[in-house]
Amino acid sequence: MLRYYPVVPPKPKQPSIDVSSSNNLVSSSENVIPNNETNVKKARIEVELSDDDIVGDPGLRKPIETYDVNIRDKLRRRYLTKGPCQPRDFKFPQSDFNGRNRSFQKQWFDEFNWLEYSVAKDAAFNHLCYLFGRHHKNGDDAFTEVGFNNWRKAKEKFRDHEGTPESMHHYAKIKWSGFQNQKQNVDYVLSQQTKKDELEYRLRLTTIVDVVRFLLEGGLAFRGHNESATSTHSGNFLELLKWECRRHPHINMVMNSNAPGNSLLTSPKIQKEVINACATEVRLAIINEVGSKFFSLLIDEARDSSIKEQMSVVIRFVNNCGEVIERFLGVVHVSNTCAQTLKNAIDDFFAKYGLSLSKVRGQGYDGASNMSGAINGLKQKILEENKQAHYVHCFAHRLQLVIVSSLKSNGIIGSFFDHLLMIVNVVGASCKRKDDLLQKHYEDLVGRIERGEVSTGKGKNQEKSLARPGDTRWGSHYKTIIRVVDMWDAVIEVLEAIFDDGVDLKSKSTSSSLIEKMASYDFVFIAHFMLHLLGKTNVLSKELQQKNQNIGNVVDLVKAVKSDLEKYRNDYGWDLLIKEVATFCSKHDINVPNMMDVKPGRVKRQKTVDGSPKTYLHYFHVDIFLEVIDRLTQEMNNRFTETSSELLMCIASLSPKDSFSNFDVKRLLRLAELYPDDFSSRDKFELNEQLRVFITFVKSSPQFLGLQTIGDLAKTLVGTEWHTTYKLVYRLIQLALVLPVTTATVERSFSTMKYIKNDLRNKIGEEYLTDCLVCYIEKDIFVKIDNEVIMRRFQSMAPRRQRLPPLNDSPSVDASCSNQN
Repeated sequence: MLRYYPVVPPKPKQPSIDVSSSNNLVSSSENVIPNNETNVKKARIEVELSDDDIVGDPGLRKPIETYDVNIRDKLRRRYLTKGPCQPRDFKFPQSDFNGRNRSFQKQWFDEFNWLEYSVAKDAAFNHLCYLFGRHHKNGDDAFTEVGFNNWRKAKEKFRDHEGTPESMHHYAKIKWSGFQNQKQNVDYVLSQQTKKDELEYRLRLTTIVDVVRFLLEGGLAFRGHNESATSTHSGNFLELLKWECRRHPHINMVMNSNAPGNSLLTSPKIQKEVINACATEVRLAIINEVGSKFFSLLIDEARDSSIKEQMSVVIRFVNNCGEVIERFLGVVHVSNTCAQTLKNAIDDFFAKYGLSLSKVRGQGYDGASNMSGAINGLKQKILEENKQAHYVHCFAHRLQLVIVSSLKSNGIIGSFFDHLLMIVNVVGASCKRKDDLLQKHYEDLVGRIERGEVSTGKGKNQEKSLARPGDTRWGSHYKTIIRVVDMWDAVIEVLEAIFDDGVDLKSKSTSSSLIEKMASYDFVFIAHFMLHLLGKTNVLSKELQQKNQNIGNVVDLVKAVKSDLEKYRNDYGWDLLIKEVATFCSKHDINVPNMMDVKPGRVKRQKTVDGSPKTYLHYFHVDIFLEVIDRLTQEMNNRFTETSSELLMCIASLSPKDSFSNFDVKRLLRLAELYPDDFSSRDKFELNEQLRVFITFVKSSPQFLGLQTIGDLAKTLVGTEWHTTYKLVYRLIQLALVLPVTTATVERSFSTMKYIKNDLRNKIGEEYLTDCLVCYIEKDIFVKIDNEVIMRRFQSMAPRRQRLPPLNDSPSVDASCSNQN
């Protein structure tokens, strides 16, 4: 009998507990170990899917069965959303097959839409079989794990792989079809929805998307500190939903407490998924707008509010209308700013969004060694892979370096800016001083208006304060001087008030010395001199920051500024400056010295010129006026060396200015040689003939008369459809326009990042941050994306308990030919 009824061992006695003592009760209960382990509920470990799990190259992916079973469906959806890896612009390597070189052909992607190509393994893979196939080690793993690379009879093998209805490919296709069908989703089947439920779900999801749109377009926060039902403000997202429900009774009937408990669509997770769906569609519109065109890469890095290093990625290209477009794609967190780290981050970013480094035709960075280094810089690492990715140092950064270097090289000018900074700091040291400055400036402005010295009008004479100059802020020195000169009397009065009412000796002495400095002819002369010089460079700085600026036009602008500086130095500048300073000094009761008098100095160090004591004229005209202008011109020649480089001289030959006076066939043929992948030997031969016919045509056509820039030429060619006739010439024009000018768009993205990820939102996740930035910065594309597109994207991102009923029309987004400037 013991064979059938084994003896069950007796249960061990529970330890006795002395209920009379609370201390014993606690001590005993802590030491009790339950013997029935089946009654203990084990904590479930959630496995999260990260971006690192999504690998672009199919040859580098892990088999899908090696992932946790709980995230496989999420992984499949992410890969289906991303689509098969099809690098159509990649230059496929050739392999020897019986004495003949063969390679993968990009047209196979059109014939076999399931086909993927691995750059790492030079092999083909099956996208559907990897995601849904039966993974057996029976030779069927060539298209899922090993890779297929017998290009000799590739198409025949591809058709054999598709095979009969019993093949693995057919099985994977059936599984994929069922996976895509929402009605076969388990959650959907169990929910047993009616048509009314589906329509209510559509209305509920549409409302959620509308609210998300509003917050994203304004760069506003979603969450609140307290989102409970008793909170007075539950955050922008929930409060805006409540507002919508109050305004629209039909929405209120399907939202919040009236919605099914498992379909409220208000959780933080759902919010982030809708945001990601919006950002994904914006990026997809940008990538579709780029298409197979070549583009330039603009990169810079900066720290966010949580002290994380973020790399901003912007691309520059020419759209289908011949317009130069710069688009922001996202920010990437990098552990450090060394060149290799940045290069790896760019490779991962390109693989994630289906961009190819082989299409890059320009690089635009600042002058930091990690970016522009000739040996180990990011520039060089990209050039090692793509020789046609020509590097251009940001012109706006270089102009600022020119200004800072030329100002600091002269001790007199350097001392002026030191005192200018002191004035800004002292006057703006407290709220009271700022208020006094604004009030006194207001009173002075009213008096000037009454005297007819200042005109009035919409947008004029607005309230302003002193701006702080900074070596890294473009145009800040010029802005500071303008404000000080405009608010001169108000600044003097505030300094006098500080001297009269000051309680500490330091503030009284500082204000006294600054009043004395501002009342000197030297200070007034240098201030007006700097207004003239920095005014000229400020015009160039603002032009450089335009998104549609092209390299050929910048070269002309730099030359124009140099020419104007030369004329200012030799022809009209000195007399104009002396008259302007004299008028200002007369108005503000500042003593004007006799220029022929000897400038006083220390007795033992009296300066002389050719044995004679130095006069005021020599001091102001030679030591300041001529020296600073010469230094500024020299710095511009040193910093803007590209204006005489071969590449830019060739590009200048495309300029339509002065009836194509710079047009040079030899230089343009040389320009084509700098892009060997874009012009074959046959193309170069045809280009020679096209150029000669083209110049004759445009000079005789009225629609091409009066054009000033290469950008105007491109838009005119597309507008008249002559770009299809002169395809090779237009390709040269596109390459010229694609070259980057400045990283101003990247710098603006960092300003936006400070707005989105501020001190109150400094814990935003990386993906959440870049999604918010893309939708906010590329708002002109975002507003054109239909809600239906976003909702369909949202539905496909994860299994949903409710099905989104289809519409009769399927909206689409076209971001092309939209003026972004």
